[in-house]
Amino acid sequence: MGSTTRGVALNSTLIVVAQSTQAIAVGAIALFLPLIRSELDLSFSQAGLLAAVATLSYAFMQIPAGLITDRVSPKLIFAIGILGANALAIAFALSTDFGWMLATQAIGGIFRAFMFIPGMILIARHFTEARRATALGLFVAGGFSSNIVVNLAGPLLVDPLGWRGVIILSSVLGLAVLVAFWFLGDDGPPREVPKSAPTRWVWSTAAWWLLGVIQFARLWIVSGFTFWLPAFLIEDRGFAIGAAGIVVAVSSAITAPANIGGGILSDRLKRPLLVIAVSLGAMTLLLAVLGEVSSIPIMLAIVALLAVFIQLYFGPLFAVPARIFGQGVAGLSSGFGNFCANLGGFASALLLGVLRDATGSFTVGFLALAGMALVGFAAVVALWRTGSARDHRLTS
Repeated sequence: MGSTTRGVALNSTLIVVAQSTQAIAVGAIALFLPLIRSELDLSFSQAGLLAAVATLSYAFMQIPAGLITDRVSPKLIFAIGILGANALAIAFALSTDFGWMLATQAIGGIFRAFMFIPGMILIARHFTEARRATALGLFVAGGFSSNIVVNLAGPLLVDPLGWRGVIILSSVLGLAVLVAFWFLGDDGPPREVPKSAPTRWVWSTAAWWLLGVIQFARLWIVSGFTFWLPAFLIEDRGFAIGAAGIVVAVSSAITAPANIGGGILSDRLKRPLLVIAVSLGAMTLLLAVLGEVSSIPIMLAIVALLAVFIQLYFGPLFAVPARIFGQGVAGLSSGFGNFCANLGGFASALLLGVLRDATGSFTVGFLALAGMALVGFAAVVALWRTGSARDHRLTS
């Protein structure tokens, strides 16, 4: 299949749908966490560990996955990721022992690493630099759109199927998409990539490490907020699981177009660092007050605004390294960025559970998210001041 419009649409659709089915399984764990905690008699700290262990293994596979994808067919690596991630999700759903659940989550995180980076590269290969931030926003929006499905359909399906059945159903659908992708998808048009940014050079630049700090802050916020939001609504605010599902679904419905819109805005303004800085600054303020607000309408408004800013800057952030370092290290830069991000995700998912057990509420945990958003904002300012950012016209 060539790089025709039809080919681009088919490849992009299959990749996004495959990503979405796995995101449904992950989102179901967050939504049904109160049920899982009750069934297995878990503390909040143990529940947080279920998310954190997958994020940790996912983090440590980012750089290897990026290096492998730079050298091997992204289609093959992506297919391996789909197969393994969905098989391990089914194994998780069939588990009745907490230790075995942790093991399946840890191994599943490895396979999810083989989905994300190859998927991003497959999408990027079909788009020019001028449209790449938009395309990457579409890729991630598909995954977050799945939260709409699981949070609206999940409460309806949990009675007849149980939380285990919902996860198994989404994973079986993911395996069906794998078959379609294997026979209908391709690696996309090969690109001549510049050799001006050797690996040894990028590791010695301030911009490389500052981008790592921003990525760490990104998933620190995303993981802490999205994983614990249903539990916050149910445990701290007294929402029923169906009502909590609706709130999370609506926030996801806002998140998906915000992700796409952030990419479009960045491409048109040609100022990705501005989009990133505004997003992190806004989240610092919103997260600082989320746990303190007693008014339900105001709290829901804050959740909606966070849903906008939490993904508005994703496409711009992942487009920045290619503009600084070139496409020759696309897999490595994506892998390093996602490695840093998932270390943040691991830490926040675990920390918020520990803080909830220690304090009896999520207020201190949300303040920790706000503090990290401020750190990310400071890193953006520092990146703007580097010669690399100015020379590559990231801010003007």
